[in-house]
Amino acid sequence: MDDVRQRIEELRAALRLHNYRYYILDDPSISDEEYDRLMRELEDLEMKYPELITSDSPTQRVGHTPSEKFSTVRHSQPLMGLSNAFSEGDLLAFQERVRRQIAGGVSYVCELKIDGLSVSLDYEEGVFVRGATRGDGMVGEDITLNLRTIRSLPLRLNEPVTINVRGEVFINRRDFEAFNEERRRMGESLFANPRNAAAGSLRQLDPKATALRPLDIFLFGVGRNPGFDMQTQGEALKYLRHLGLRINPHSRVCQDFSDVLDFVRSWQEKGKRGSLPYDIDGVVVKVNELNAQRNLGMTARSPRWAIAYKFPAEQVITRVLKIGVQVGRTGALTPLAELEPILVAGSTVSRATLHNEDIVRERDIRIGDYVVLQKAGDVIPEIVRSLPERRDGSELPFQMPADCPACGSHVVRVPGEAVTRCVNGRCPAQRIEKLIHFASKGALDIEGLGPASVVQLVEAGLVESPVDFYKLKKEDLLSLERFAEKSADNLLAAIAQSKEQPFARVLFGLGIRLVGAEVAREVASWTGSFHELIRLGRDDLLEIPAVGDKIAQSILDYFADPENQELVEGLLAQGLLVNGSSEETNKQEQVLEGLTFVVTGRLEGFTRSAIEEFLRTLGANVTSSVSKQTSFLVAGPGGGSKLTRANELGVPVLSEAEFQEFLGKRGVRLD
Repeated sequence: MDDVRQRIEELRAALRLHNYRYYILDDPSISDEEYDRLMRELEDLEMKYPELITSDSPTQRVGHTPSEKFSTVRHSQPLMGLSNAFSEGDLLAFQERVRRQIAGGVSYVCELKIDGLSVSLDYEEGVFVRGATRGDGMVGEDITLNLRTIRSLPLRLNEPVTINVRGEVFINRRDFEAFNEERRRMGESLFANPRNAAAGSLRQLDPKATALRPLDIFLFGVGRNPGFDMQTQGEALKYLRHLGLRINPHSRVCQDFSDVLDFVRSWQEKGKRGSLPYDIDGVVVKVNELNAQRNLGMTARSPRWAIAYKFPAEQVITRVLKIGVQVGRTGALTPLAELEPILVAGSTVSRATLHNEDIVRERDIRIGDYVVLQKAGDVIPEIVRSLPERRDGSELPFQMPADCPACGSHVVRVPGEAVTRCVNGRCPAQRIEKLIHFASKGALDIEGLGPASVVQLVEAGLVESPVDFYKLKKEDLLSLERFAEKSADNLLAAIAQSKEQPFARVLFGLGIRLVGAEVAREVASWTGSFHELIRLGRDDLLEIPAVGDKIAQSILDYFADPENQELVEGLLAQGLLVNGSSEETNKQEQVLEGLTFVVTGRLEGFTRSAIEEFLRTLGANVTSSVSKQTSFLVAGPGGGSKLTRANELGVPVLSEAEFQEFLGKRGVRLD
């Protein structure tokens, strides 16, 4: 047995080395046939001696049973998206913001922005144990089994380190074309572009299906590593490569910002981008010094130390066939152009929103016009301008209807606003849009309850209000087309699971005008429950940092409506968890319940957003300004006006070390 064990380890070591040389060094030392022979020998030995199989063996990339559904993973550090720059002026403005906050200057790292899917990977003592999608930046989906199928992702690192790394999963253009050709031959639907194919592959519930997809990966950063002692992003990239992780070779450390602009300009050339085997849609510019990154910190949505320069969008010419009107959940009437279908940025576009009547007028877009179309951020179809020189006199100006096309009610446009609205709160189009929003990913996140299903339920008379989702029975669903036993069970399970969503998501899901996801989170942190929120008057609401006059009035108007009051009480009666402000409220002991924290200054060990999210998981309220209601201010160097205000009000101030000690006394630790 010892001889077998030794041979197995020799084979594993050899295969790991050859994977490293092939994928990381791009310098293979054996033929594909010899590699396959070693792999077959290892597979044969492990089949004979299954007790010797380990999770990091090169044979263990596939072989697990399909999942019923992806579980969720909370990121150890936020995995946020990047703010975008669309011009050199935007890049220079980014540089100026950094310069104002970091004395002494910084250098920068430029990296290619791979057009793929961001993922977070955890290695424990050098072994790959977990992988997740970005999700909402705080919580992602566990796609460990699918990531294990990627050949260029090592299951064991060159050193036994415990580390979290971030990367981008993608598909090469040539592999994508061959993959689509195979799907065409099999009579299956085709993917529009490599990014869509990569996204669809990572969300396969059966890892064996994912293994058939030609996925690849580049790693671009370190999320968390207790022993990490690198000083710059450039050193971090070298460290990742040293560990055996694949990084993109086209990065540059720039001591001067003029070098950043030169790098961006060079890759903006389509010929140079076309020479790559994979798609890129821009350049990511990062502050190089990691200490400066920590000092710059994060906004609610993105790091302040990085920005993504997006290459100019591909533009095409098409024709406007019709301009209709879509009624949104708040009653807003939005002009929608129906276009001659055309391929742009990898997918066929046949509709584009025109936002409001003023934009239609300003851009002089008429029915029958030829127009220039692009995808804003390579995602959202946008009409840039009309081409009046191509008119023949048959074109017709757009007129906003005087009555709502969905319910026939008279529409109004409030002076000073760009939007025309249907003011009938019982408008059927508004009701459907509100139901769709309630079930959407950013709100209650009810998987399987997309727009088509919502419309089907409404038309069948099964749903009028969000409360009705929770009253659905299996026999109701089986009476509808496209619902079988399994799909009905899955939807009912997803609806039941949504009862565990936190107060902030339910509040956002109500669709209160002007209350977006960030405002909902702030209000939920401040109030803690619907009953507490409903009790607040105007002055109370204005104390919430994210709430101004218009938002306060919108909240008051919403809860003054008896129908909305009935909706909230109905949701409570159905057992929704609406008493916590954090997604983990029901999972952790609420040792800080009733306390309100503000976090400020430059913190060494953690970002402010990470500390704030952790506090929420322990039941604390977290706000952005110091008031008499603040229990503690957690302050690093540079606390500024918040520290001054806390001292004036006598609010206790905790340093980072004192904060850790404070948590330790309550049996918890931030790590």
